[in-house]
Amino acid sequence: MNSLILVNREHPYSNKRERLVAIDYGRNTVYLSSRCAAALSKLMDELHTWNKICAISGWRSQEEQEKIYNESLLQNGAEFTAKYVALPGHSEHQTGLAVDLALNQPDINFLRPYFPYTGICGDFRNKAHDYGFVERYPKGKEDITGIAHEPWHFRYVGVPHARRMKKMGITLEEYHWKKQSR
Repeated sequence: MNSLILVNREHPYSNKRERLVAIDYGRNTVYLSSRCAAALSKLMDELHTWNKICAISGWRSQEEQEKIYNESLLQNGAEFTAKYVALPGHSEHQTGLAVDLALNQPDINFLRPYFPYTGICGDFRNKAHDYGFVERYPKGKEDITGIAHEPWHFRYVGVPHARRMKKMGITLEEYHWKKQSR
């Protein structure tokens, strides 16, 4: 699978399943594409974060995304769900290239985990691009991504692309637009 695949409201994902790897970060076992899992493991090893940061969510099946979406509608309403939960078939989690992370603490919110810009989480964020990850839904880019600011959601796009996106301060959507305009 192309690590630059764009999945959002306008670009659905059609369950072309890549080989997934089970990883255990913190207290959860999540599944990621083998490339994403390898890069994440290297980054976590370098920062010695295995007990400080935990993976909350990785790959999701269509059925799991439908369940999360429908439960959020019931519990949080349509406005919240539209901001924070991708439509089934339109979630990056269905690719195996996205991971939600949290600072390891007793109570973690599954939909909006705490992943601050300071401390070990800040260290992770500052090195992520060197391992192929971008913060997928940055603050101020909601109109472009269609999703609210999610400081916990990281997307594997590959090292050269992540470094370019970080340097230019752009989202995956903007990166695609730039590539198309060449």
